[in-house]
Amino acid sequence: MNDNDRPDLVIYGSPVSPFVRKVAGVAIEKDVPFEIEEVNVFNPPQWFRDISPMKRIPVLRDRSVAEEGPEGTIADSSAICAMIEAKHPEPALYPANPHARGRAIWIEEYADTALAPAGGLGIFRPIFFAVSKGEEPDVERARATWAEQMPPVFDYLESALGGRDFFAGDALSIADISVTTILMQIALVAHVPLDIWPALAAHYEAMQKRPSIAGPYAQADRAIRKALPERFDLT
Repeated sequence: MNDNDRPDLVIYGSPVSPFVRKVAGVAIEKDVPFEIEEVNVFNPPQWFRDISPMKRIPVLRDRSVAEEGPEGTIADSSAICAMIEAKHPEPALYPANPHARGRAIWIEEYADTALAPAGGLGIFRPIFFAVSKGEEPDVERARATWAEQMPPVFDYLESALGGRDFFAGDALSIADISVTTILMQIALVAHVPLDIWPALAAHYEAMQKRPSIAGPYAQADRAIRKALPERFDLT
């Protein structure tokens, strides 16, 4: 690839990460070119440690600012998405209405701090991390998480939708992308029956059809299926 053809934005991480997929989803919705450069977060190289003080993915590099070093990089998916919105404001993924905007940011935060720990630490990791190490998946822990920790989170998201198509305002926002990409982390390793939460189920079904969600998820799914051919039933 000619240097002039390279996109400005580089996402360091892996599509297996829901936070990488969140950033990718934002870029795709805005038709902003980007590339993903894979980084092993469990044993990251020194250059990545220098730009990610918490050793987490994703980190974004904007080559139009700097080609290397800490300059031009931003860590944390929420900060990255806000930066992309500021640089590429159309179509807007943060509502113009102040209340709707605040609500979108809050739902993003809830997805990151409530949905992600429950689904990621309680379901995805006990299954996939074990399988990837050649160990038996801790399906009982995943089932306990699904039965005990997930219902209150789903209850809140169901009430937050209130029967609407989107979480904040009347159009797609960062809230919808955040919830879906993190919810689909569970779907990588297990079935996700949402019949008890009809509004969330309808939102989830509609969001899965968007190219911004389906494309990055397909990349993650291909990687997961190599080690885990079948999804588990947690009910």
